[in-house]
Amino acid sequence: MKSIVITLAGALLAASALYAQESAKKPGTAVGLGKTDAVSTQEMNLRAYIELLRTDVKKAKAQVMGDVMEFNAADAAKFWPIYKEFETELNGIGDQIVALIKDYAANYRNMTGDAADRLANKLMGIEQQRLDLKKKYYARVKEAMDPITAARFLQVENQLEKLCDLQIAAELPVMP
Repeated sequence: MKSIVITLAGALLAASALYAQESAKKPGTAVGLGKTDAVSTQEMNLRAYIELLRTDVKKAKAQVMGDVMEFNAADAAKFWPIYKEFETELNGIGDQIVALIKDYAANYRNMTGDAADRLANKLMGIEQQRLDLKKKYYARVKEAMDPITAARFLQVENQLEKLCDLQIAAELPVMP
């Protein structure tokens, strides 16, 4: 199951790498309001691809979570609605990660001290948001179920998060 998550995370990273490559290319012909037709089409295709990959990653995560948690029907009825809310909120943080990767790619070739500082602070802010979200949902699962189940949820979520983060880190070039 880890291989499923790694493969899907790798696909998400491929989309990020594609964005980085495409953003480094020369823009196409100008079309109204300073946008280019080629860039607009590429951006729309990239957004659709990222959303498709994120959907697949969420399905794989839910599968792994379900397999590891091994709920009976009563516990599943308590856990899955909470987990769905967690994933919904986590998706907003995922949007910020995608935006950060795009920003990094856009600034990579001409990195300045100000841009590096802004990117680093944004990354730390995202990490804090993820930690706060996990604390919030650990407490909710603990209240609805018990501390062992809540800790197991947190453990599995952390493992999956680290796998995805490692894939992203391995694909992004170190700042020049």
